[in-house]
Amino acid sequence: MAYIHVTATKITVCIDNAQHPLIIDRGAHFSIVARNYLYNHFPNWENQLLPTKEKNFKSASEKMISIGTIIKEIIIPHKKGNIRLNPEFVGLYNARIQGLLLGTDYQRMYGIDI
Repeated sequence: MAYIHVTATKITVCIDNAQHPLIIDRGAHFSIVARNYLYNHFPNWENQLLPTKEKNFKSASEKMISIGTIIKEIIIPHKKGNIRLNPEFVGLYNARIQGLLLGTDYQRMYGIDI
């Protein structure tokens, strides 16, 4: 018998009236989005970038390069009423994620427990 320990859940959220994948990851400290995803899905994203407070980002395999922080209102559909959050996502130049990742920074802030 084998067991699998899952640290992430993938859901679909609404951002700017469009559906986007969001990974809720208990193993990630920061909420992130890849530059390529911003480029392909959010027009004028470069005008919304803010300076990044944290400067050192690492994945399991390499150092990540921050391009800034972007705030996006996300709507999580729920049968008892939609949940609205306004997390800051760190934009990473060399991230490979397709979609957005909600890390433990905002999970703790909003009391999300998966």
